[in-house]
Amino acid sequence: MAERYVGIDLNEKYAMISYYAQGMSEPGTFSMVTGSEIYQIPVCVSRKKGTGQWLYGDEAKKYAKEEKGCCIDGLLKKALSAEPVEMDGTIYDSSELLFIFLKKLLGLWQQGGGEVWPQRLVITSENMNLEHRKLLGLFAEWLKLPSERLLLLDYRESFYYYALSQPSELCVHDAVLYYYTVGKLFCWKLNHDRRTAPQVVTIEEKRYDAILKERDEEFADIAEESLSGNIVSSVYLIGDGFDGEWMKKSLAVICRGRRAFMGKNLFSKGACYAAAVKSGQTDWPYVYMGDNELNINISLRVKNREKTEFLSLITAGENWYEAGGECEVILSGSHTVDFWFQPPRSKEAVVRSLELSGLPQRPDKTTRLRISVKPIAADKIQFRIMDMGFGEIAKGSEQVWEYTIAV
Repeated sequence: MAERYVGIDLNEKYAMISYYAQGMSEPGTFSMVTGSEIYQIPVCVSRKKGTGQWLYGDEAKKYAKEEKGCCIDGLLKKALSAEPVEMDGTIYDSSELLFIFLKKLLGLWQQGGGEVWPQRLVITSENMNLEHRKLLGLFAEWLKLPSERLLLLDYRESFYYYALSQPSELCVHDAVLYYYTVGKLFCWKLNHDRRTAPQVVTIEEKRYDAILKERDEEFADIAEESLSGNIVSSVYLIGDGFDGEWMKKSLAVICRGRRAFMGKNLFSKGACYAAAVKSGQTDWPYVYMGDNELNINISLRVKNREKTEFLSLITAGENWYEAGGECEVILSGSHTVDFWFQPPRSKEAVVRSLELSGLPQRPDKTTRLRISVKPIAADKIQFRIMDMGFGEIAKGSEQVWEYTIAV
């Protein structure tokens, strides 16, 4: 059976849900109105009096208005601040209401013939910081979804996966996304370095003040400035700020030798593409270097059946929140462990030796070490090495050495 993936774009006002499976030319997105492209679902819930049935989105708003009931919106913001909410005389944990909303969204996918849960669920939000990750990790536990099947991205990384999953003529050069909503306008320039293997991808961000008056003229000036000096294959216009037919002069600037696209569901589709890449279903010659991504490869040089090879513990491009590696090795030679640090754009590596002071004296190759490597920030790695001994030959001291190295 083909693997199936679901991507959810979640922000403070709306959510969108897309789906993808092997064999599909591109992800699809659920619309709340059959035959339309109305993808945005208000992040809110209500509860029917008498039956206790939960309603969500526009249906919840409509019910609350007609029946003079209560509709709780802004669920993401409330859940992040652990704000309790009252509905019909009952106090609820706002995170539980958010989880009910998200489960209702997944019900759309199940109604479309999907299994109980997708092979991978990807949730993307404008800022996927530690608080977001903790909250959505709790959602996976609440849903009884294995943690390895949940992937969390910010909008920039979703854009990365979307843009580089398009036909080659749309991503042969750089791509630019303008994200315009609720009084803010971002410009994200995606650049991929074709000289490296894999190609290193970066996104340059610039934020502009809200366009309040002459939107077309002001945005035309912004586009002229932000697109100059770059060879851009494709431009994407995302967000409520682009609603209406006000773009004339600015659209002419953007489409000058480039393809332009406008829509709402790019981030949820990008989340689906990310799932396919992370599941190994897509050949992916890129590595993304964002604010939360590690910019170093860390490995051990080991002998495996008399053959020298490198054992990878940390891979550049992994999100530092989720990265980490562990292994067990047999120590030979001196009482040090050498780690190889290599940036993705370099063929040279720096070797850092960590000393195991106080390690008991034993015959060579009779000390087993358990090595754990875990980032504690995007630029700091913690190393933990434990002496496990060597079975009955040499009892382990369980001594532990810990080092933190800036990269």
